[in-house]
Amino acid sequence: MDLHDPHAELRAAQDKVHRLRADFPILNRPLTYGGKARTLVYLDNANTTQKPQIVLDTLMGYYQNSNANVARAIHSLGEESTRIFEGARDRVKTFLNAAHREEIIFTKGTTEAINLVALTFCDGLSAGDEILLTEMEHHANLVPWQMAAARYGLTLKFIPFDDNGVLQIEKLPELWTDRIRLVAVTAMSNVLGTINPLAEIIAFAHARNVPVLVDGAQAVPHQKIDVQELDCDFLAFSSHKMCGPTGFGVLYGKKDLLEKLPPYQGGGNMIRSVWLETFDTNVIPYKFEAGTPHMEGAAGLAAAIDYLETVGLDWIHRYEQLLLAYTMEKLVLVPGVTVYGNAPGKGGIISFLVNGIHAHDLSEYLDRKGVAVRAGHHCAHPLARRLGVVSTARASFYFYNTIEDADAFVEAVREAVDKL
Repeated sequence: MDLHDPHAELRAAQDKVHRLRADFPILNRPLTYGGKARTLVYLDNANTTQKPQIVLDTLMGYYQNSNANVARAIHSLGEESTRIFEGARDRVKTFLNAAHREEIIFTKGTTEAINLVALTFCDGLSAGDEILLTEMEHHANLVPWQMAAARYGLTLKFIPFDDNGVLQIEKLPELWTDRIRLVAVTAMSNVLGTINPLAEIIAFAHARNVPVLVDGAQAVPHQKIDVQELDCDFLAFSSHKMCGPTGFGVLYGKKDLLEKLPPYQGGGNMIRSVWLETFDTNVIPYKFEAGTPHMEGAAGLAAAIDYLETVGLDWIHRYEQLLLAYTMEKLVLVPGVTVYGNAPGKGGIISFLVNGIHAHDLSEYLDRKGVAVRAGHHCAHPLARRLGVVSTARASFYFYNTIEDADAFVEAVREAVDKL
Protein backbone atom coordinates (compact mmCIF):
# COMPACT_ATOMS: atom_id res chain seq x y z
CA MET A 1 0.00 0.00 0.00
CA ASP A 2 1.39 3.40 -1.02
CA LEU A 3 1.36 5.55 2.13
CA HIS A 4 1.78 8.69 -0.02
CA ASP A 5 -1.43 7.96 -1.92
CA PRO A 6 -4.45 9.38 -0.01
CA HIS A 7 -6.60 6.73 -1.66
CA ALA A 8 -4.25 3.80 -1.13
CA GLU A 9 -6.69 1.94 1.12
CA LEU A 10 -9.43 2.32 -1.48
CA ARG A 11 -7.19 1.07 -4.28
CA ALA A 12 -6.05 -1.88 -2.17
CA ALA A 13 -9.69 -2.95 -1.80
CA GLN A 14 -10.37 -3.12 -5.54
CA ASP A 15 -9.38 -6.77 -5.96
CA LYS A 16 -11.98 -7.77 -3.36
CA VAL A 17 -14.61 -5.53 -4.95
CA HIS A 18 -14.04 -7.02 -8.39
CA ARG A 19 -14.37 -10.53 -6.94
CA LEU A 20 -17.64 -9.53 -5.29
CA ARG A 21 -18.98 -8.00 -8.51
CA ALA A 22 -18.75 -11.42 -10.12
CA ASP A 23 -21.51 -12.55 -7.74
CA PHE A 24 -23.98 -10.11 -9.36
CA PRO A 25 -25.05 -11.23 -12.84
CA ILE A 26 -26.74 -7.93 -13.73
CA LEU A 27 -23.53 -5.95 -13.26
CA ASN A 28 -22.07 -7.83 -16.22
CA ARG A 29 -25.05 -7.13 -18.44
CA PRO A 30 -24.05 -5.39 -21.68
CA LEU A 31 -25.85 -2.14 -22.45
CA THR A 32 -26.11 -0.52 -25.86
CA TYR A 33 -26.76 3.19 -26.39
CA GLY A 34 -26.85 4.61 -29.90
CA GLY A 35 -25.24 1.47 -31.23
CA LYS A 36 -22.33 1.74 -28.79
CA ALA A 37 -21.71 -0.84 -26.08
CA ARG A 38 -21.54 0.51 -22.53
CA THR A 39 -20.57 -1.01 -19.19
CA LEU A 40 -23.30 -0.64 -16.59
CA VAL A 41 -22.35 1.76 -13.80
CA TYR A 42 -25.12 1.23 -11.27
CA LEU A 43 -25.29 4.13 -8.79
CA ASP A 44 -28.93 3.94 -7.70
CA ASN A 45 -28.37 1.76 -4.66
CA ALA A 46 -30.28 3.97 -2.22
CA ASN A 47 -33.30 3.18 -4.37
CA THR A 48 -32.73 -0.57 -4.67
CA THR A 49 -29.68 -2.81 -4.69
CA GLN A 50 -28.74 -5.59 -7.08
CA LYS A 51 -28.99 -9.25 -6.05
CA PRO A 52 -26.14 -11.77 -5.80
CA GLN A 53 -26.44 -15.19 -7.40
CA ILE A 54 -26.90 -16.88 -4.01
CA VAL A 55 -30.09 -14.88 -3.41
CA LEU A 56 -31.38 -15.61 -6.92
CA ASP A 57 -30.65 -19.32 -6.41
CA THR A 58 -32.40 -19.28 -3.03
CA LEU A 59 -35.56 -17.78 -4.50
CA MET A 60 -35.66 -20.25 -7.37
CA GLY A 61 -34.78 -23.12 -5.06
CA TYR A 62 -37.66 -22.27 -2.75
CA TYR A 63 -40.16 -22.39 -5.60
CA GLN A 64 -38.67 -25.53 -7.10
CA ASN A 65 -38.35 -27.51 -3.88
CA SER A 66 -40.28 -26.13 -0.91
CA ASN A 67 -43.23 -24.02 -2.06
CA ALA A 68 -46.23 -24.39 0.26
CA ASN A 69 -48.13 -22.13 2.63
CA VAL A 70 -46.69 -21.79 6.13
CA ALA A 71 -48.34 -22.71 9.43
CA ARG A 72 -51.40 -24.10 7.63
CA ALA A 73 -50.50 -27.48 6.13
CA ILE A 74 -49.73 -30.74 7.91
CA HIS A 75 -47.65 -32.20 5.13
CA SER A 76 -43.98 -32.33 4.25
CA LEU A 77 -43.82 -29.30 1.97
CA GLY A 78 -45.83 -27.16 4.39
CA GLU A 79 -43.59 -28.12 7.28
CA GLU A 80 -40.47 -27.49 5.24
CA SER A 81 -41.70 -24.09 4.10
CA THR A 82 -42.56 -23.19 7.69
CA ARG A 83 -39.06 -24.17 8.84
CA ILE A 84 -37.55 -21.93 6.16
CA PHE A 85 -39.84 -19.03 7.07
CA GLU A 86 -39.29 -19.26 10.81
CA GLY A 87 -35.60 -19.95 10.26
CA ALA A 88 -35.42 -16.60 8.49
CA ARG A 89 -36.95 -14.97 11.56
CA ASP A 90 -34.23 -16.52 13.69
CA ARG A 91 -31.64 -15.29 11.18
CA VAL A 92 -32.90 -11.70 11.41
CA LYS A 93 -32.99 -11.94 15.21
CA THR A 94 -29.31 -12.90 15.25
CA PHE A 95 -28.44 -10.28 12.62
CA LEU A 96 -29.95 -7.49 14.75
CA ASN A 97 -29.03 -9.07 18.08
CA ALA A 98 -32.66 -8.85 19.20
CA ALA A 99 -33.45 -10.30 22.61
CA HIS A 100 -36.40 -12.41 21.41
CA ARG A 101 -37.40 -13.94 18.08
CA GLU A 102 -40.95 -12.71 18.77
CA GLU A 103 -39.63 -9.17 18.31
CA ILE A 104 -39.13 -9.77 14.56
CA ILE A 105 -42.22 -9.01 12.47
CA PHE A 106 -42.18 -9.64 8.73
CA THR A 107 -43.73 -6.88 6.58
CA LYS A 108 -43.77 -5.77 2.95
CA GLY A 109 -40.95 -3.33 3.70
CA THR A 110 -40.01 -0.22 5.66
CA THR A 111 -43.15 1.62 4.58
CA GLU A 112 -45.55 -1.01 5.88
CA ALA A 113 -43.51 -1.44 9.06
CA ILE A 114 -43.80 2.25 9.91
CA ASN A 115 -47.49 2.33 8.97
CA LEU A 116 -48.02 -0.61 11.33
CA VAL A 117 -46.56 1.33 14.25
CA ALA A 118 -48.27 4.59 13.31
CA LEU A 119 -51.69 2.94 13.18
CA THR A 120 -51.40 0.76 16.28
CA PHE A 121 -49.32 2.94 18.59
CA CYS A 122 -51.29 6.12 17.90
CA ASP A 123 -54.55 4.26 18.50
CA GLY A 124 -53.87 4.70 22.21
CA LEU A 125 -53.04 8.42 22.10
CA SER A 126 -55.20 11.45 22.85
CA ALA A 127 -55.92 14.67 20.97
CA GLY A 128 -53.12 17.14 21.59
CA ASP A 129 -50.41 14.47 22.01
CA GLU A 130 -47.28 15.00 19.91
CA ILE A 131 -44.99 12.98 17.65
CA LEU A 132 -41.44 14.29 17.13
CA LEU A 133 -39.87 13.78 13.68
CA THR A 134 -37.11 15.46 11.68
CA GLU A 135 -37.16 17.69 8.61
CA MET A 136 -35.17 15.12 6.62
CA GLU A 137 -37.62 12.22 6.74
CA HIS A 138 -38.54 10.10 3.74
CA HIS A 139 -42.27 10.17 3.01
CA ALA A 140 -42.49 6.66 4.49
CA ASN A 141 -41.60 8.12 7.90
CA LEU A 142 -43.71 11.24 7.49
CA VAL A 143 -47.01 10.57 5.73
CA PRO A 144 -48.10 7.72 8.11
CA TRP A 145 -47.69 10.12 11.03
CA GLN A 146 -49.57 12.85 9.16
CA MET A 147 -52.43 10.39 8.62
CA ALA A 148 -52.37 9.40 12.29
CA ALA A 149 -52.28 13.05 13.34
CA ALA A 150 -55.38 13.79 11.26
CA ARG A 151 -57.17 10.73 12.62
CA TYR A 152 -56.39 11.22 16.30
CA GLY A 153 -55.88 14.98 16.59
CA LEU A 154 -52.13 14.76 17.17
CA THR A 155 -49.47 17.41 16.59
CA LEU A 156 -46.29 16.77 14.62
CA LYS A 157 -43.06 18.54 15.53
CA PHE A 158 -39.77 18.52 13.63
CA ILE A 159 -36.08 18.70 14.45
CA PRO A 160 -34.45 20.95 11.80
CA PHE A 161 -31.15 20.45 10.01
CA ASP A 162 -28.52 23.04 9.13
CA ASP A 163 -27.11 24.04 5.75
CA ASN A 164 -24.63 21.15 5.81
CA GLY A 165 -27.43 18.65 6.37
CA VAL A 166 -26.55 18.08 10.04
CA LEU A 167 -29.50 17.44 12.34
CA GLN A 168 -29.69 20.18 14.97
CA ILE A 169 -30.24 18.00 18.00
CA GLU A 170 -29.15 20.86 20.22
CA LYS A 171 -32.70 22.12 19.66
CA LEU A 172 -34.18 19.02 21.29
CA PRO A 173 -34.65 20.66 24.72
CA GLU A 174 -36.57 23.64 23.30
CA LEU A 175 -38.73 21.40 21.09
CA TRP A 176 -39.53 18.98 23.88
CA THR A 177 -42.81 19.02 25.79
CA ASP A 178 -44.50 16.57 28.12
CA ARG A 179 -47.02 15.81 25.37
CA ILE A 180 -44.47 14.05 23.14
CA ARG A 181 -45.36 10.37 22.98
CA LEU A 182 -42.97 9.04 20.32
CA VAL A 183 -39.84 10.07 18.41
CA ALA A 184 -39.49 8.78 14.82
CA VAL A 185 -36.18 9.46 13.10
CA THR A 186 -34.24 8.23 10.09
CA ALA A 187 -30.89 6.63 10.81
CA MET A 188 -29.51 7.96 7.53
CA SER A 189 -31.03 10.47 5.13
CA ASN A 190 -31.72 9.04 1.69
CA VAL A 191 -31.04 12.49 0.17
CA LEU A 192 -28.31 14.08 2.28
CA GLY A 193 -26.48 10.93 3.35
CA THR A 194 -26.44 12.30 6.90
CA ILE A 195 -25.95 9.61 9.54
CA ASN A 196 -27.88 10.83 12.56
CA PRO A 197 -26.70 10.50 16.21
CA LEU A 198 -29.25 7.87 17.16
CA ALA A 199 -27.71 6.94 20.50
CA GLU A 200 -27.91 10.54 21.71
CA ILE A 201 -31.48 11.00 20.49
CA ILE A 202 -32.61 7.70 22.02
CA ALA A 203 -30.95 8.46 25.36
CA PHE A 204 -32.62 11.88 25.48
CA ALA A 205 -36.06 10.41 24.73
CA HIS A 206 -35.70 7.46 27.09
CA ALA A 207 -34.70 9.76 29.95
CA ARG A 208 -38.22 11.15 29.50
CA ASN A 209 -39.85 7.72 29.10
CA VAL A 210 -40.60 8.21 25.40
CA PRO A 211 -39.99 5.40 22.88
CA VAL A 212 -38.08 5.88 19.61
CA LEU A 213 -38.74 4.42 16.17
CA VAL A 214 -35.80 4.28 13.76
CA ASP A 215 -36.21 4.23 9.99
CA GLY A 216 -33.27 1.99 9.16
CA ALA A 217 -33.88 1.60 5.43
CA GLN A 218 -30.65 3.37 4.47
CA ALA A 219 -28.58 2.23 7.46
CA VAL A 220 -29.14 -1.50 8.02
CA PRO A 221 -27.69 -2.45 4.58
CA HIS A 222 -24.51 -0.45 5.15
CA GLN A 223 -23.44 -0.79 8.78
CA LYS A 224 -23.88 -3.15 11.69
CA ILE A 225 -26.97 -2.38 13.80
CA ASP A 226 -27.27 -3.96 17.25
CA VAL A 227 -30.76 -3.15 18.53
CA GLN A 228 -29.94 -4.00 22.14
CA GLU A 229 -26.87 -1.79 22.14
CA LEU A 230 -28.71 0.99 20.30
CA ASP A 231 -31.72 0.49 22.59
CA CYS A 232 -34.23 1.64 19.96
CA ASP A 233 -37.83 0.63 20.58
CA PHE A 234 -38.74 0.05 16.93
CA LEU A 235 -36.59 -0.42 13.83
CA ALA A 236 -37.86 -0.72 10.26
CA PHE A 237 -35.92 -1.79 7.17
CA SER A 238 -36.36 -3.28 3.69
CA SER A 239 -34.89 -6.39 2.12
CA HIS A 240 -34.47 -4.94 -1.39
CA LYS A 241 -32.00 -2.30 -0.20
CA MET A 242 -29.66 -4.99 1.16
CA CYS A 243 -29.34 -7.45 -1.74
CA GLY A 244 -32.58 -9.24 -0.88
CA PRO A 245 -35.88 -9.58 -2.76
CA THR A 246 -38.40 -6.79 -3.19
CA GLY A 247 -41.71 -6.65 -1.34
CA PHE A 248 -40.25 -7.85 1.95
CA GLY A 249 -39.05 -6.13 5.11
CA VAL A 250 -38.83 -6.21 8.87
CA LEU A 251 -40.22 -4.39 11.85
CA TYR A 252 -38.25 -4.96 15.05
CA GLY A 253 -40.07 -3.95 18.20
CA LYS A 254 -39.38 -4.47 21.87
CA LYS A 255 -41.47 -7.35 23.14
CA ASP A 256 -43.26 -5.46 25.91
CA LEU A 257 -44.33 -2.72 23.49
CA LEU A 258 -45.52 -5.11 20.78
CA GLU A 259 -47.62 -7.05 23.25
CA LYS A 260 -49.51 -3.88 24.17
CA LEU A 261 -50.31 -2.86 20.60
CA PRO A 262 -53.56 -3.91 18.89
CA PRO A 263 -53.52 -5.95 15.67
CA TYR A 264 -52.63 -4.13 12.46
CA GLN A 265 -54.78 -6.13 10.02
CA GLY A 266 -57.40 -8.85 10.32
CA GLY A 267 -57.41 -12.25 8.65
CA GLY A 268 -55.83 -15.65 8.87
CA ASN A 269 -52.86 -16.38 11.17
CA MET A 270 -53.29 -13.28 13.35
CA ILE A 271 -56.03 -15.03 15.34
CA ARG A 272 -56.26 -17.90 17.82
CA SER A 273 -60.04 -18.31 17.86
CA VAL A 274 -62.86 -16.67 15.90
CA TRP A 275 -66.59 -16.49 16.58
CA LEU A 276 -69.27 -14.78 14.54
CA GLU A 277 -69.18 -11.79 16.85
CA THR A 278 -65.54 -11.55 17.95
CA PHE A 279 -62.04 -13.08 17.90
CA ASP A 280 -59.00 -13.70 20.09
CA THR A 281 -55.67 -12.39 18.77
CA ASN A 282 -52.65 -14.58 18.25
CA VAL A 283 -49.41 -14.03 20.13
CA ILE A 284 -46.63 -11.83 18.74
CA PRO A 285 -45.23 -11.73 16.11
CA TYR A 286 -48.13 -13.50 14.38
CA LYS A 287 -50.63 -10.97 15.70
CA PHE A 288 -49.18 -8.56 13.12
CA GLU A 289 -48.77 -11.02 10.22
CA ALA A 290 -52.26 -11.50 8.80
CA GLY A 291 -52.72 -13.55 5.64
CA THR A 292 -50.37 -15.59 3.51
CA PRO A 293 -46.87 -14.19 3.99
CA HIS A 294 -44.06 -13.62 1.50
CA MET A 295 -42.38 -16.96 2.22
CA GLU A 296 -39.77 -16.77 -0.55
CA GLY A 297 -39.00 -13.21 0.53
CA ALA A 298 -38.04 -14.47 3.98
CA ALA A 299 -35.78 -17.11 2.46
CA GLY A 300 -34.19 -14.53 0.17
CA LEU A 301 -33.57 -12.07 2.98
CA ALA A 302 -31.91 -14.76 5.09
CA ALA A 303 -29.61 -15.58 2.15
CA ALA A 304 -28.84 -11.88 1.67
CA ILE A 305 -27.93 -11.52 5.35
CA ASP A 306 -25.62 -14.52 5.10
CA TYR A 307 -23.98 -12.93 2.07
CA LEU A 308 -23.59 -9.48 3.64
CA GLU A 309 -22.10 -10.89 6.82
CA THR A 310 -19.60 -12.85 4.74
CA VAL A 311 -18.61 -9.61 3.00
CA GLY A 312 -18.54 -7.84 6.39
CA LEU A 313 -20.81 -4.95 7.43
CA ASP A 314 -17.94 -3.02 9.02
CA TRP A 315 -15.90 -3.42 5.82
CA ILE A 316 -18.87 -2.29 3.71
CA HIS A 317 -19.28 0.89 5.77
CA ARG A 318 -15.59 1.72 5.60
CA TYR A 319 -15.31 0.98 1.89
CA GLU A 320 -18.29 3.13 0.94
CA GLN A 321 -16.91 6.09 2.86
CA LEU A 322 -13.56 5.71 1.09
CA LEU A 323 -15.28 5.57 -2.30
CA LEU A 324 -17.44 8.56 -1.39
CA ALA A 325 -14.41 10.65 -0.45
CA TYR A 326 -12.65 9.73 -3.69
CA THR A 327 -15.70 10.62 -5.79
CA MET A 328 -16.41 13.88 -3.99
CA GLU A 329 -12.82 15.00 -4.43
CA LYS A 330 -13.25 14.76 -8.20
CA LEU A 331 -16.89 15.82 -8.52
CA VAL A 332 -16.47 19.18 -6.80
CA LEU A 333 -13.90 20.15 -9.44
CA VAL A 334 -16.54 19.94 -12.17
CA PRO A 335 -17.71 23.49 -12.97
CA GLY A 336 -21.21 24.38 -11.77
CA VAL A 337 -21.74 21.35 -9.52
CA THR A 338 -23.56 21.92 -6.22
CA VAL A 339 -23.68 19.06 -3.70
CA TYR A 340 -26.46 18.95 -1.11
CA GLY A 341 -25.51 17.38 2.18
CA ASN A 342 -22.00 17.74 3.59
CA ALA A 343 -22.39 16.28 7.06
CA PRO A 344 -19.19 14.84 8.52
CA GLY A 345 -19.03 11.04 8.24
CA LYS A 346 -22.01 10.90 5.86
CA GLY A 347 -22.99 7.73 4.04
CA GLY A 348 -22.37 6.91 0.39
CA ILE A 349 -24.93 9.27 -1.14
CA ILE A 350 -24.31 12.33 -3.34
CA SER A 351 -27.31 14.51 -4.20
CA PHE A 352 -26.29 17.25 -6.58
CA LEU A 353 -27.24 19.68 -9.33
CA VAL A 354 -25.33 21.23 -12.20
CA ASN A 355 -26.05 24.87 -12.99
CA GLY A 356 -28.43 25.25 -15.91
CA ILE A 357 -29.22 21.52 -16.26
CA HIS A 358 -32.44 20.00 -14.96
CA ALA A 359 -31.86 16.92 -12.82
CA HIS A 360 -33.98 14.79 -15.17
CA ASP A 361 -32.02 15.91 -18.23
CA LEU A 362 -28.77 15.22 -16.40
CA SER A 363 -29.93 11.74 -15.38
CA GLU A 364 -31.00 10.96 -18.94
CA TYR A 365 -27.63 12.07 -20.31
CA LEU A 366 -25.76 9.95 -17.74
CA ASP A 367 -27.94 6.99 -18.68
CA ARG A 368 -26.73 7.27 -22.27
CA LYS A 369 -23.22 6.83 -20.87
CA GLY A 370 -24.29 3.72 -18.97
CA VAL A 371 -24.41 5.51 -15.61
CA ALA A 372 -27.60 4.87 -13.63
CA VAL A 373 -28.46 7.56 -11.06
CA ARG A 374 -31.78 8.73 -9.71
CA ALA A 375 -33.37 12.13 -10.37
CA GLY A 376 -36.30 13.68 -8.52
CA HIS A 377 -37.33 14.66 -5.01
CA HIS A 378 -36.42 11.19 -3.71
CA CYS A 379 -39.69 10.80 -1.78
CA ALA A 380 -38.74 13.76 0.41
CA HIS A 381 -40.72 16.80 -0.76
CA PRO A 382 -40.32 18.82 2.46
CA LEU A 383 -36.55 18.23 2.47
CA ALA A 384 -36.28 19.42 -1.14
CA ARG A 385 -38.24 22.56 -0.30
CA ARG A 386 -35.93 23.18 2.66
CA LEU A 387 -33.00 22.98 0.23
CA GLY A 388 -34.77 25.33 -2.16
CA VAL A 389 -34.82 22.88 -5.07
CA VAL A 390 -37.46 20.97 -6.99
CA SER A 391 -35.31 17.92 -7.59
CA THR A 392 -31.72 16.71 -7.55
CA ALA A 393 -29.71 13.99 -9.20
CA ARG A 394 -28.49 11.36 -6.75
CA ALA A 395 -25.62 8.91 -7.01
CA SER A 396 -25.59 6.27 -4.27
CA PHE A 397 -22.92 3.65 -3.71
CA TYR A 398 -22.72 0.07 -2.52
CA PHE A 399 -19.81 -2.26 -1.88
CA TYR A 400 -19.79 -3.58 -5.47
CA ASN A 401 -19.07 -0.15 -6.95
CA THR A 402 -15.50 0.41 -8.07
CA ILE A 403 -13.08 3.25 -8.64
CA GLU A 404 -13.84 2.80 -12.34
CA ASP A 405 -17.53 3.38 -11.58
CA ALA A 406 -16.70 6.59 -9.75
CA ASP A 407 -14.44 7.82 -12.55
CA ALA A 408 -17.06 7.03 -15.20
CA PHE A 409 -19.69 8.89 -13.20
CA VAL A 410 -17.60 12.04 -12.77
CA GLU A 411 -16.50 12.00 -16.40
CA ALA A 412 -20.11 11.66 -17.56
CA VAL A 413 -21.11 14.64 -15.39
CA ARG A 414 -18.21 16.63 -16.86
CA GLU A 415 -19.36 15.78 -20.38
CA ALA A 416 -22.92 16.80 -19.50
CA VAL A 417 -21.67 20.21 -18.43
CA ASP A 418 -19.92 20.64 -21.78
CA LYS A 419 -22.79 19.40 -23.95
CA LEU A 420 -25.99 20.36 -22.11
